[in-house]
This record gives sequence, structure tokens and C-alpha cells, in this order.
Amino acid sequence: MTLRRVNVVILVLLAVAFLIIVQRNLLNLNDFLQRENPDAVPGVVLPFEAELSPDLRVESTRTGEEISVVITAAEERLGGVVAAMNSIYQNSKANVVFNIVTLNDTVDHLKGWLSKTRLNNVKYKIIVFQPQMLSGKISKDPKRLETAKLLTFARFYLPVYIPDAEKAIYLDDDVIVQGDIQELYETNMKPGHAAAFSDDCDSASAKGIVRGAGNQNNYIGFLDFKKEAIKKMAMRANTCSFNPGVIVANLTEWKSQNITKQLEHWMELNAQEDLYSKTLADSITTPPLLIVFYKRHSTIDPMWHVRHLGTTGAGNRYSPQFVRAAKLLHWNGHYKPWGRTTSFPDVWDKWYIPDPAGKFHPVRRHTEDE
Repeated sequence: MTLRRVNVVILVLLAVAFLIIVQRNLLNLNDFLQRENPDAVPGVVLPFEAELSPDLRVESTRTGEEISVVITAAEERLGGVVAAMNSIYQNSKANVVFNIVTLNDTVDHLKGWLSKTRLNNVKYKIIVFQPQMLSGKISKDPKRLETAKLLTFARFYLPVYIPDAEKAIYLDDDVIVQGDIQELYETNMKPGHAAAFSDDCDSASAKGIVRGAGNQNNYIGFLDFKKEAIKKMAMRANTCSFNPGVIVANLTEWKSQNITKQLEHWMELNAQEDLYSKTLADSITTPPLLIVFYKRHSTIDPMWHVRHLGTTGAGNRYSPQFVRAAKLLHWNGHYKPWGRTTSFPDVWDKWYIPDPAGKFHPVRRHTEDE
């Protein structure tokens, strides 16, 4: 009987000790969460910030090195810009500054959208694109070129828009960022390289080549190698091309090498001699970039530019698991994520913020509402 009582006493003591340890751990967790969220109610353990409603989240001032992100904003694609910005901002604690290149007619709409939604705390600068910059550099009159195509040339003028930045990221408006943009910003750049791109032959996106559209993963798909000016460059026609929808730019090197002037030279020459391949007639910004950065660019991690989501059959090329693992998704191609027919619309919808002015409606949503 005495031995049994001793065992009972030992069990009780062990239980008490266990409860004390659990209590201390809970108190330590509470202290940690309060340090992470100083506005929390004392004594209350809150969920992690990522689980809180964006409208309830108290935004602290972001400090540290500024990460300059350049993105264009055409009126008819403004929902894409907002979704891209939201995905970048919510998935990173970095001090991101958005440099939004647009036209005068879109400025008020854009400002209203940002100020009246959860993006009202983002740091941004609006830059008005001047179409006259392209006079004599493209075959069409800049005033007659549709806004989206006009603004694609903004990536050529990065140092003009952010003269004080040493480094920047350029993004197309049809992307969603699922990783921390800081990681992309810290892409390793080789000495003397002014930019980094994702090669079209990389393992992540090579299977997204559009059949029937020519050799879209090498130079011959973009340039006419029968033209004398192209022949003189001695470029290999089967060289793997790259997609300039995502660019990490070393602007110090960009300015030192006069990259913008080089790009303008090839634009002007093409306007005179028609140097671009007829296979991809809509590609007006990629060819000069391919020429200027031929074997002179660094490489972006393939998972930071998973593309071709806007092409036919993209839903069959990539598994949902792969799409979730990608750091950056790009709906390049005809089918945009805000359009009627697209692949993985749920991924884009997660980051889309409805237009408070009621002007922009994703087509599929608008159709369903009716």
C-alpha cells in the first residue's frame, strides 16, 4: 500500500511539472507575438499576421534598402497592375517602392484605386509616359499604337524613370508574385552585366513553347537573319532567347554601357530596314533586347519566371502543385488572367482587388454576375 501511494504522489508531481512547463511556453509565445505585433491586446494570443484580414492588419513603416519595382499601367489592364502590386506587397516585408508608368488619362483612376483599398499604404510614384520619345524609333505613329504596346517600351528607359536607383526590377502587368520579391532583387549578377533575364530554354518554362508560332525559344523566332544588319552581328540563330517580362537591372552598368541608346539604335534601324521576324509580328520590344544583351546577361532562377500561362493548353502543361510552388507566374500570351478564358484564374483572383470606381471588371466575373 505504501509503495502504491508513493507512485501516485510521483505521478501527481510529474503532471504538475508538465502543466508548469506548458504554461511557461504559452507565456513565452504570447510575449513573442506581442513583440511581433505591439498593437495586440495585452494577454491575448492573436493569429499570425498572414492570417489576419488585410483590413484589420496594422501596417508598420517599412525600412531598409528600397527595392525599386517598375511596372506599366494601361487603362484597360489596370486590374492586372493592382493584382500584381498586391501580390508583391503582401508576400514581402521588404521596403518596396513601385514606379508605375502610365499615361495621363489613367492617373486619376489609378490613384483612386490605390488610395481607397488595402494598397493605400504602399509606396509608389506615378510616371507619365511621353509617346513622343518613340518618334522615329518605331514604324507606326506612337499616337496610333494601342496603350498596352506603347507602354511596353518603358522597360528601355529604366534609368530615366529612377535615376537615383542602382538596381531595379521591371515586371509586366500580367504577373503574380508568390515569393518574396527581395529574393528576386538579390539575383546574382555577373560582373559587367546590366540585366538578368529568364532564358526560354530553362527547365521550368521550356515546355510552354507555343506550337505553330515558329521557334519562339531561340533568336531566329524574333529576328530576320537574312537581313545584312543582323548578319553582321554574327549571332547564332539557334541561341536561346529570353523573355523580358521580368528583368533585374543593374542600372549603374545600364547607364555606363548606354543600354538605352543601344536599344534606340536598333529600334530606329528596324523602322528603316524591318529587321524583326515576321513569325512573331506582335513582338516589338523583345528583338532589340535580344540583340543588345546577346551573351551579355545574367540568368534569373527559372522559378522566378514561370510563363506561358496565357497560351492555349497552359492548364495541361503545369500541375496545380507546380503553379503553387512557383515564385512568379506570368500570363504572357493571348489569354490574360482577367479575361474570359484563362488558366489558373483562381491564383490571380486571390490577389485581385475590385475597382472602387467600378470601371474595371474581370470578364468572367462580369459575365457571371449578369
